[in-house]
Amino acid sequence: MVHSMTAFARAERAVAQGTLSWELRSVNHRYLEPHLRLPEAFRDLEGAVREALRQAVSRGKVECTLRFTEESSGKPLQVDRERAAQLVAAAEIVASLIQQPAPLNPLEVLAWPGVLVGDASDPQALNKEATALFGEALDELKKGRDREGAELARLIDERLDAMSQEVQTLRTQVPQMLATQRQKVLDRFADMRAELDPQRLEQEMVLLAQKSDVAEELDRLATHMTEVRRVLKAGGAAGRRLDFLMQELNREANTLGSKAFDPRSTQAAVNLKVLIEQMREQVQNIE
Repeated sequence: MVHSMTAFARAERAVAQGTLSWELRSVNHRYLEPHLRLPEAFRDLEGAVREALRQAVSRGKVECTLRFTEESSGKPLQVDRERAAQLVAAAEIVASLIQQPAPLNPLEVLAWPGVLVGDASDPQALNKEATALFGEALDELKKGRDREGAELARLIDERLDAMSQEVQTLRTQVPQMLATQRQKVLDRFADMRAELDPQRLEQEMVLLAQKSDVAEELDRLATHMTEVRRVLKAGGAAGRRLDFLMQELNREANTLGSKAFDPRSTQAAVNLKVLIEQMREQVQNIE
């Protein structure tokens, strides 16, 4: 199964300290490019989050946003006494160097980072909850990428069926088109009342057949289409391989168009290029 690079996932969990929520957004990108938005208290998770992403996906720009809403209602404010004592001791040292120091304001002490804490629980436990929740969100993201990847494969398979029909139809029409072209040349000579040299005419017909021979292009188109189906069935990180095959299919369709000598072959080349371009747009979203 192939995987899309486009998906969205959200996971939320209520914990004793409040509510944690992860949002993961993934879009197509040439390489894996994670963008993390974490609250300052959760910065220690960055390494683990990046490693989990690297193990789970190989391509795509992935935005990971963690939000934490702290539950403070009904909880008494708590003071880190050790931190406050250190701050007061430092203030007294500075005050001893000043002739008329202002009295120390307790509210200023409380405003100092780390003195007033809303919850005395273990921050490592909260990090553990956030890590587990990220795993749930990542699993959901992978499922979304799988579902969209299956849909992309179905759309590409439909275009391959249409291309196969175009190739097969053109194969059956080529002998008839060559016969029609040969008759046009004969009619032109007849209108000019020119005396025909059978050997020269045969040489001209052989040259025309060589210039308009598209069997090789049709064979290569069929081969590339078979390879696209094989890659889709094999699954995994197939985007780059499929993108290369789209280029090769387009190259053969262009050559086919340059050799066109009949409105039917011209139209077939145009139809093939349209189908290839539609597949190429879908391939851009495949991992």
